[in-house]
Parts: sequence; C-alpha cells; structure tokens
Amino acid sequence: MVFVDEQANPLEDARKDIKTDLEEATRSLREVTLMIDQSQVEVSKLTQRNAAITTHLQQVQSQGSASAQEIRMAYDSALDAQQRLLVMRGQLEKLQNDRNHLSQHKSVLEKLVTALDYQPQVVAAGTGPAPKNEKSNMEMVIQAQESERQRLSRLMHDGPAQALSNFILQTEIASRLMDVDVTRAREELANLKAAAMGTLQKVRNFIFELRPMMLDDLGLAPTIKRYADTFKEQTGLDVNINITGQERRLESYIEVLVFRALQELLGNASRHSQANLVKVLVDFGESMVKVSVDDNGKGFAPEILAQKNSLGLNLIRDRVEMVGGNFELDSVIGKGTRISFAVPAVKQ
Repeated sequence: MVFVDEQANPLEDARKDIKTDLEEATRSLREVTLMIDQSQVEVSKLTQRNAAITTHLQQVQSQGSASAQEIRMAYDSALDAQQRLLVMRGQLEKLQNDRNHLSQHKSVLEKLVTALDYQPQVVAAGTGPAPKNEKSNMEMVIQAQESERQRLSRLMHDGPAQALSNFILQTEIASRLMDVDVTRAREELANLKAAAMGTLQKVRNFIFELRPMMLDDLGLAPTIKRYADTFKEQTGLDVNINITGQERRLESYIEVLVFRALQELLGNASRHSQANLVKVLVDFGESMVKVSVDDNGKGFAPEILAQKNSLGLNLIRDRVEMVGGNFELDSVIGKGTRISFAVPAVKQ
C-alpha cells in the first residue's frame, strides 16, 4: 500500500472546495436568519399599526358628522398601512424561502463532506491513477439543480407571488371605492383583471420552463420551436431555429437532455454573451442527433470550463458524454461562441 499525494488527489481538491462552499452557506444562513428575525419584528409592528388605523377608519366612517376630507385622509392612511404591511410580508416570505434553500444546500454539502471524508486515502501499489472523480460530478449535478430551483423561486416570488399580494390590495381598494366612487372602482377592477391575465401567462411560462408538457405529447422538434418563439418574446434576442433531417420521437431521456441543453445555452447567450443573434441547428441524423448553438456575442476563453461559474456547460458536457455523445466548444473573445454536441438518436 502507498499513500496518495494529496496535491494530485482529486478527492482532496473536491473536499476542500465543498468545505469552502459549506462555510459560505453557513455564513449566509446566519445572515438570512438574523434578517428574518428583524423582519418579523417589523411585520408585528406594522400589523398592530394597520389594525389601529383600520379601527380609526371604521370610527370615522360611522360618524355622520365626519367631512369628506376626514374620510379621505383616514382612507388613504389605511391603504398606505396595508400596502406597507403587504410589502414587508413579501420581503419576509422571500427571506424565508432563501433560508429554506440555504438550509437544503447546507445539508447536501454536509452529506458530501461526510461521504468524501469516508473515502480511503490509500490505493494499491501499481494500480495507476484514480478513475474520474464521480463525487465531483455528483456535486456539480446537485449544485446545478439547487441553482435552478433558487432561480425559479426568486422569479416566482418577484413575479406571481408579489402580484398576488397586489391583487389583495387592489381588491380591497375596489371594495372600498364601491361605496364612494363606482367609476374608480370599475377602473380598479379592470386593472386587476389585466394584471391577473399577465400573471397567469407568467405562471404558464414558469411551468413550461420546469417541464413543457408538449415535450411529452409532441416531441422534441415542436417543443424547441415553441420555446424559441417564447424565449424571443421574453428576451428580445433574435433566435434563428433550423431543424433538418427526419423529425421523429426519441427516447424520453434523449429528448429531455437535448431540450435542457438548449435551454441552458440560450439562457447563457441572453444573460452573459451580450449577443443579439443566436443560430440554432438541430439535425435528426440516422444514428445521431447533432445540435449547434452559434451566437455573435462577446465570446470567452475556453479555459473557463475549468472554473466553477461554468457549471451549466460542464453539466451539459458530462451528460452528453454519459450517453455516448461528444461535446465541442469554439469561442474567441470578441468573436462569439459556437457550442455543438451530438447524442445517439435512440428511438422510442
């Protein structure tokens, strides 16, 4: 038996990286917990203030001698208090969601540290280098999943969840206006309807991103076309889709792999590359499905794949290679990026 040199041991490198991430997650969790405690105190104060102002408004309304100006001032104070309370509750809800995600992420990292610490630090003499670090792949998959969940959680909170809070406020406004100004009440209801329709569309978009039902019903090609159209509407990025070969249904895991890869690559082009045009080619070959995504953005050094912030690209590459495919990246700073991969065209 011989001891493995720690400097050449990928398990040791992974262990150090995960422990660093664990320390950061623990620190962030403490900060968020402190902010939650402070926010809960503030919500309690606003709740009491809102109750007092509501009571005052009811008293003013019940007084037959109260002037229209006094009623209006009491009414405006009540609306302002309700709005402040709703905003603060929304902030508290977001912090609580962040705490839940951080707690889950911290738990996963602790399990990974435990698993890596359990790994033996010796290998049999003459067995050669260790195989590819599967623990590192596991960490990458878990981090990618958690990152996507956190992104969708933020979008849901800042979009539909916040809109629902506003709906409550608008409904309250319309209800009170019914007794004093029917025309304004109808305007508020019309605004509420328009906002509800917009929020419904956002929810549908989130569902499509999570798992487009048409991928199961119609297959890969129609889903890619629909997603490209929706993506273009949402981001303003010009997406040119070209599908060649014999379109057909493939095994579910192949269709999901290709769709998720395109989803990630289009998102990267929109968020990071500063591109205004992306060309996507999907070729249904006899034995392989070939995909290329070419943008005219700022490009980057290919060495970025070795960095942690290229988690999505590494995950695509590993998944493609796992099913027996190949992955290529061609990027030059200032001249855009072309990413292509091919996977076996396994039929259903």
